Amino acid sequence: MQPHSSTTPFGRRSLTLAHVAAQAVAKSRPPEKVVHKWEVFRAICAAKARVGVSERALAVLDALLSFHPETKLSGEGLVVFPSNRQLALRAHGMAPATLRRHLAALVDAGLIVRRDSPNGKRFARKGQGGEIEMAFGFDLGPLAARADEFETWAEEVRAEEVALRLVRERISLCRRDIAKMIATGIEEGVQVGRSAVTGTAPPPRI
Repeated sequence: MQPHSSTTPFGRRSLTLAHVAAQAVAKSRPPEKVVHKWEVFRAICAAKARVGVSERALAVLDALLSFHPETKLSGEGLVVFPSNRQLALRAHGMAPATLRRHLAALVDAGLIVRRDSPNGKRFARKGQGGEIEMAFGFDLGPLAARADEFETWAEEVRAEEVALRLVRERISLCRRDIAKMIATGIEEGVQVGRSAVTGTAPPPRI
């Protein structure tokens, strides 16, 4: 019998259209697509404002990625199934309520998908050969599916940061030039039109 992958969350957690869209994105990923999980993570960190996640939520995502044994994300086996206790330890001792809140934020942002078991527990079922046939937990598929999107956002954010830095540098140079030109004018007694210091007009020429 073909194993069934759950699409609805366990218990009182609600299913939203955004969750359904994230699941569709995960399923649309070509199986042969391969991405480096830490490169994707760095891109998400750079574009976190556009993705809509906080630094604490990224700490939880970092912990989730550490439970995936491979450096690359590819194929179908992208479900990690740590307990909240294990996950909290790798998230630097995060409180349970805080952990649950940031997990929900990652799901809402379309970065991960819940694959809940019938009883809500996270575990993997192995076949006779010892390979995992079905896993219940958090699907990292959206990270691989949206890797190009995250990298594009990250490049745009980096470009904006460079442009902003150049503008700030130019403003700093202009302010310095203006301040030193005024100071030099005062020291040299330069008078141009109305005096910048006394506010009086220069004496008329005879």
